[in-house]
Amino acid sequence: MRAALPLQPLCQLLSIAACLSLGGCTTVGPDFSRPAVPWLANWSGGAEKAREKAPASGQTSEFDAWWRNFNDPVLEALVLEAQQRNPGVRIAGLRILEARAQLGIAGSALYPQLQQLSGQALRVGREQSNGPDSALSTYGVGLDVAWELDFWGKFRRGIEAADAGYFASIAQYDDVQVLVAAQAASLYGTLRTTELRLRIAHENVALQKRSLEITERLFKSGNESELDVQQARTLYLSTVATIPELEGALGQAQNALSVLLARPPGPLPELARGKGQIPQAELGVIVDMPAELLRRRPDVRTAEMVLAAQSALIGVNQAALYPSIALVGSLGLSATSLAWSTRTLDWAVGPALVWNIFDWGRLKNQVLVQDARFQQLYEQYQDTVLRAARELDDAAINFAKARAQIEILQGSVKAARRSLDIATIQYREGLVDFQRVLDSQRTLFSQQERLVTVQGGVMQSLVALYKAMGGGWQAGRSRPLLDEETHVTMGERSDWKLLLDTTLPPSEAELYPPPKKSVP
Repeated sequence: MRAALPLQPLCQLLSIAACLSLGGCTTVGPDFSRPAVPWLANWSGGAEKAREKAPASGQTSEFDAWWRNFNDPVLEALVLEAQQRNPGVRIAGLRILEARAQLGIAGSALYPQLQQLSGQALRVGREQSNGPDSALSTYGVGLDVAWELDFWGKFRRGIEAADAGYFASIAQYDDVQVLVAAQAASLYGTLRTTELRLRIAHENVALQKRSLEITERLFKSGNESELDVQQARTLYLSTVATIPELEGALGQAQNALSVLLARPPGPLPELARGKGQIPQAELGVIVDMPAELLRRRPDVRTAEMVLAAQSALIGVNQAALYPSIALVGSLGLSATSLAWSTRTLDWAVGPALVWNIFDWGRLKNQVLVQDARFQQLYEQYQDTVLRAARELDDAAINFAKARAQIEILQGSVKAARRSLDIATIQYREGLVDFQRVLDSQRTLFSQQERLVTVQGGVMQSLVALYKAMGGGWQAGRSRPLLDEETHVTMGERSDWKLLLDTTLPPSEAELYPPPKKSVP
């Protein structure tokens, strides 16, 4: 009981220090606020161009899972698989866990920073040649505590920086979700477009082969010149040569999509459904304002959180300009095995002040370094928003212009097909030479290729538009960061406790719903 009495003043001082650190301190350094982007409030750009192509019914597109607008079950399944299994997504999820651990490290600074418990037990003896041997045991235990009080907010700013870093890691995770969804949809569109181009190539090969056979029969019967035969063969073989190229492109696209899905390179069995059909979708009314679309983009939110973390680091370095006040204490107990010895209890407690006053120049310039870095990140943030606006505007322009070409090229293909029919009839009647037929076949193949390419481009530009709007990450907030096997492995390897099971915070759209515009 005697050993417990000296702990009372130590506990009282620790309690007083805790109250002072929480209630009686100040926080130096700037308080972060979302940076203003003056031009963004009145900018309409890409969203207005997108609205121009909205259907007259006023139907609103699904934004959070925009790939469903294509009404293609294969596409939807591939996107969801990519968002769960892609290595980039899994790595981004692990970085969130790392940021959670870093936040825990920052939070621990509010508690005593030095907590050292030491102890020893020794057996000491002496052997004498001319006397009895002697031996004794000594015991000692000590406790040292040092608690730097957060008078200037250094540790709180550190927590603020770590917290911003945590939310930046979540925004980066969201950004990977958007990117992977767009890549999966883009590769899927490339596959379907290439399949359709292959089908058109085979159809034209069959058509041109019949023409070649006709010219060969006429040449053998003496009714046609060899020139017509060689021209027909040239066109036929030229078209045949496009098939291996397209098949190679198709195989490469399949490999790229397989790797995106974390599968070995090779064919994808599910692509047998809907073969040769390019998914098409109407762009519904965009209800969000462009400013909200850009602010909600994960890459913009990442830049904002990185800026917030750097703002807090300015405060951390400013706090180093002021004296640090700490409460230190020690407690030691020692004893021996000698019958006549007594136990000794030593204790000490009191405040300590450290002020690096002669390092003022170095510390002051450290603040300036952090401030310069903040300004650099501020400029990067402005550039990120600007580039996001350009990406949205470019995607909207590409979508609008590609859509405008479809109807024109459909008319062009129809005219080319009719031209071939007329040229074939006139050739059989002897009104035109075979060159007109060859020209018509060449034109038909060229226009069909252009139409399919533009149809694929419409899908690609719509995917790019949804990506530029920053949609597709919301569902990732409700999914586990780790698959079951990784969860078990990491839990067995280290003491993660509840960190592995902590759910992500709700999406920004749930916390702060963007303003809606009425649909006319």
